[in-house]
Amino acid sequence: MDSGGEHTADSGGSAGGVGEHTADSGGSAGGVGEHTADSGGSAGGAGRPAHPAAESRTADDVEAGIIALWHTYGESKDQTVRDRLVLHYAPLVKYVAGRVGTGLPAHVDVADLIQSGIFGLVDAIEKFEPERGLKFETYAMQRIRGAILDDLRSQDWVPRSVRSRARDVERALERLGARLQRTPTDRELAAELKIGLGELRELYAQLQLTSVVALDELIAAGRSAGGAGSSLAESLPDEGAEDPIATLVDQDSRRQLADAIAQLAERDRVVVTLYYFENLTLAEIGKVLGVTESRVCQLHTRAVLRLRTKLNEQLES
Repeated sequence: MDSGGEHTADSGGSAGGVGEHTADSGGSAGGVGEHTADSGGSAGGAGRPAHPAAESRTADDVEAGIIALWHTYGESKDQTVRDRLVLHYAPLVKYVAGRVGTGLPAHVDVADLIQSGIFGLVDAIEKFEPERGLKFETYAMQRIRGAILDDLRSQDWVPRSVRSRARDVERALERLGARLQRTPTDRELAAELKIGLGELRELYAQLQLTSVVALDELIAAGRSAGGAGSSLAESLPDEGAEDPIATLVDQDSRRQLADAIAQLAERDRVVVTLYYFENLTLAEIGKVLGVTESRVCQLHTRAVLRLRTKLNEQLES
């Protein structure tokens, strides 16, 4: 009996409907919203894992959608469609950038590599020809890698020939070091490279360009462990900074001088203070003390001699 989308079975049957399914005995029930089984049955709802066939259909649907996008873009070259393809294949850029970034100096940011790789991906999408039967991922990874390497080379001011010579020198040093069990001399290195000693020194001058490093590159061991490391810039001396040792010596000298001044007689202390700290002349000091300028000169000389004696005593003690 079939009525209004509902089926009923008395025994050993199965029931199926949009809203509810009921089986009296030995049956099975399944539906979108609710399943009920009285005996020996099974129940499952929307939370039950999808059937493998459903997953396969989903992947096929995605693939079909991408194929449709390629077909649409091939006909219209529409930028909106191209951007959708860029978003779909963007993980390729991150993967290639991570591979290229391995072994590069620490100051090279992977985000910069990804940015360069995006341009390579866009270029790959615009030049890709699906009708040739090539797999786009393989073609795009080559274009992405090429764009990243081109950008890195454009930032390098050292000619490629000099880079090549630098690698030759490094290999020769490794070979000689392993053979001689010591650091080779310039003459031995020149002989290994089959060049003259003067040519080797000219090569050294050229290779100085390759020794430039980034000031923000970390040099502490904590860098690899994700800890806080110090940068090369932090290790450079500051010519304008005060020398801490000189500062301590100056502070100690000032303390000793203050102690020596405090031990002077009151009039000698006044003369020293007014002359050296208030920058008064001897005549002005004479007016303050009510004595002649020659008398102030005598007081000043006496105060200086006493200070020198007391400072020498402090140094000897």
